[in-house]
Parts: sequence; C-alpha cells; structure tokens
Amino acid sequence: WSKIKQRKGAEDAKKSILYGKAARDILAAARNGGSPIPEENSMLATAVRRAKDAGVPKENIENALVKASKSKSDNGQAVTYEAMMYGSVGIIIECRTDNINRTLSNVREMLNRHGARQAPVKFMFHQRGYLKISLDPNDIEDLFNTAESTQCAFDFDEWQDDSSGSRGIELACSPDELLKLADGLRQYIQQNPNAEILVREVRWAPLEEQGSSDDEKDNISTLVEALEEDEDVTCVSTSLEYSPLLGNT
Repeated sequence: WSKIKQRKGAEDAKKSILYGKAARDILAAARNGGSPIPEENSMLATAVRRAKDAGVPKENIENALVKASKSKSDNGQAVTYEAMMYGSVGIIIECRTDNINRTLSNVREMLNRHGARQAPVKFMFHQRGYLKISLDPNDIEDLFNTAESTQCAFDFDEWQDDSSGSRGIELACSPDELLKLADGLRQYIQQNPNAEILVREVRWAPLEEQGSSDDEKDNISTLVEALEEDEDVTCVSTSLEYSPLLGNT
C-alpha cells in the first residue's frame, strides 16, 4: 500500500504541475493575445487546445478562462509581491486587484500556511521577453533569418514535445524588444501554415540554477498551486524554474 500511495503521490504532483502550467499558458495567452475569448484570440485558442490534448480537465480549463476574462475586464491595479521559502527559494507573485488589502491579506495567509514569508527576492531574477513558436524543423532557419532581420538582440533554442510530436523554436529577448520581435515574425508566421506562436510574454526568469530536495520542490509546488487558485493572482514565478535560455543576460 505504501508503494501505491507513493506512486499516486508522484502522479498527483505531475498532474498538479501540468494543470498549473496549462492555466498559466491560458492566462498569458489571454493577456497578450488581446482577448479572453478563444474565438477572437488565436493564441488563446491554441493554449486551450493544447490543455485539452494534454488531458487537463474541462473544469480546470473553464476556471482559467473565467479568471482570464476577469483579468481582462477588470481595470484593477497591478501589484507584485516577493516571498522566500526555505531561506533560499525566491517567489514572485503577480496580481491584479481592485482591493489591495484583500489581496495582500490572502497572499500573506497562504505564505504563512506553507512556511514562506515576504522578503525581497527580485535580485534573484531578471525579466525576459519570451516567444515559443511551433514550426516544422525545415523552416527553422528561415524563421531565424526573419528574426535577425528585426535587428533585435535575442537568444534561441529548439524545443520538442515527445508526447505530441510538436517541435519548434524558443526565443528570448529584452522585454522592451518583445513586441518588435513578435511583430517582425508575424507576417512570416501568417504565411506559413505550419507555424504558430504558442506563447508570447514577459517572464521573471531566475539568474542562476538552484538545487532543492524533492520534498522542498513538492511543497513549493503546493504553495504555487494554492496561490494560482486565488482570483487576484495572475502569475507565480519561482527561482527553481531556471532555464539556460532565459537565464542568459
């Protein structure tokens, strides 16, 4: 029974990460694609389709869409909170709220419940513009050349999803140049039926790779999931999410 319980716990943890990522992708697509309605936002429609294909429950997808719609229609104030867990893991919590006192109280309560505390941690991160594009491998060189023609400075890497067989390219740039880079690629992507922008957003990216035990990772994942369930929270980033692409300065 103990082995079954451990296996179920590991499977639940994987599902939690998958569902959380799907919700973040939907929120980011709604925020950056111009509309919280999939029929009016191709980036959002893609995020929803990918969530469904990955087996994310319908209820989770609908909740993410409701949250995205509220975020778009609500002209509340954008606020960011910083926190630390285990004395070394940085957490950045981005919110949009019409009641800062309520949001701060809710965030503090969740941090306290999970053994975290408010603390300055932005020095552990920097902001990077990020584009993820699905693309036929034979077209990557053409897209790269198009990106270079924008005269934006960027880093890039290829990606592949073994479960779906999808492939493509990721690009990282200065947040100030993200719009210029995306606009420069838009015409090429519109003319290529095999190309599609999956993600376009500004991310808080850890500057360095950070080690952590499995138990710590599980507990931090539980905290992130709890924060993301709050209706005022739009994005949660941690210093455990290091990426060589985004970590480049």
